[in-house]
Amino acid sequence: MKRINQEKIGKFLKELRKQKGLTQEQIAEKFNVSNRTISRWENGNNLPDLDILIEISDFYETDLQEVLNGERKSGNMDKETKETVLRAVDYTNTEAERYNKRVWLCNGIAMILVLAYTIIKDTSLYDYPVIMAGLDLVQGVAVGMLFAGLLYSSRYGARIRAFKERLMKRHE
Repeated sequence: MKRINQEKIGKFLKELRKQKGLTQEQIAEKFNVSNRTISRWENGNNLPDLDILIEISDFYETDLQEVLNGERKSGNMDKETKETVLRAVDYTNTEAERYNKRVWLCNGIAMILVLAYTIIKDTSLYDYPVIMAGLDLVQGVAVGMLFAGLLYSSRYGARIRAFKERLMKRHE
């Protein structure tokens, strides 16, 4: 299996951009990324996500295979292959959305536990040592769940929203 050569792909992306007479800023605006991201792609330090690679191939009127190989080839990537790749991207993002929903469910449960702790703490039930120890444990678990859930959901949530925006623009 052939390995992906990021540097070669980066040079090819730069060549395609220059052929269109565009700046990195213009491309960054087109694909909703920063100028620095375009620079990283073109220097071979990083690669765009698969959904953006598909958009790039459409924008530059080249095949995805050519972009991934970092050079022009004869023959076109057939429509069926392209749609298969798009389905794979959709599947990946659907799985990420499911994961995100689970994290938000955990956050909701954690919030309810924190609320219950706060309410019970101010009642006479809190005076019993067993309840006091149990509630302290519940509070610790709830706060831990909240922090972990927020960390995970914020990073993935932003990527999913950006992907959906790119898809919506493509289908317009």
